[in-house]
Amino acid sequence: MTLPQVLEALIFAAPKPLSTEEMLAAIQAAGASCETEAAQGLAAASCEEVLQALTELGEAFEQSDRAFRLVEQASGWNLVTRPEFAPWVRSLYPEAKPARLSGPALETLAIIAYRQPVTRADIEAVRGVAVDGVMQVLLDRSLVRITGRADVPGRPLLYATTDYFLEHFGLKSTQELPNASELARINLPKAPPPEEKAAKRRGAKDEEASPELPFAQESAAPEMAPSESAPPEPVPSEQHTREETTAQEPFFQEAAHGLLQENEPPSQQTDSVTDFSNEPR
Repeated sequence: MTLPQVLEALIFAAPKPLSTEEMLAAIQAAGASCETEAAQGLAAASCEEVLQALTELGEAFEQSDRAFRLVEQASGWNLVTRPEFAPWVRSLYPEAKPARLSGPALETLAIIAYRQPVTRADIEAVRGVAVDGVMQVLLDRSLVRITGRADVPGRPLLYATTDYFLEHFGLKSTQELPNASELARINLPKAPPPEEKAAKRRGAKDEEASPELPFAQESAAPEMAPSESAPPEPVPSEQHTREETTAQEPFFQEAAHGLLQENEPPSQQTDSVTDFSNEPR
């Protein structure tokens, strides 16, 4: 009996991915409770030896051309079927439909994944639109979690991705995201400080509360020389503002589509999202 065989039995029997520490603890517990020579001999295995045995086990599966393989996920090691066998595996669950995120939700998820932890205001500064609805969808699907509050006035909530996000997309860490290092160097729009927002709101209220000119003064206004009154500055249109605030979006759109599973077409630009937990993997 070898260490790779014992690890194969542990991973096969476990209902969830096993970490290296969990497998090592199980091996040591078996050595303490079992009097067989094999169990006591393997109880002295180190963490490095377990990792080496896992590598050998994975190579053995690859060389034997099995329908499954050994992968290390964010939550531990697991046996998964190969992608080419997906049609047959899906036939076991005909009622399950592939779950897809909407385009806005996927873009928002990409921003969080690359810039976590991030506040909702900063996400809206990048996208140029409110993200209340899509944020709730991501929270409900356990793809995003609240990690704390930012150390700025107002103490806004900070959002980050979950272990389920990494597990679903087959990542061990966010460093494996497509173009992670390049996108991290891009300067993105930031939400204005709360003081600046409050000052703008006060200015808008003061303008609304200012008294109107009397009729006599209004009638005299057209007689003033054009040079005495500067023309009002043009207010940018909503479309123009949207184009400026979303100048960096193509980078995240490309990264977001990179998170889609292979051979799956991009989702429609709607806010409807199906149940993410029913997708066969």
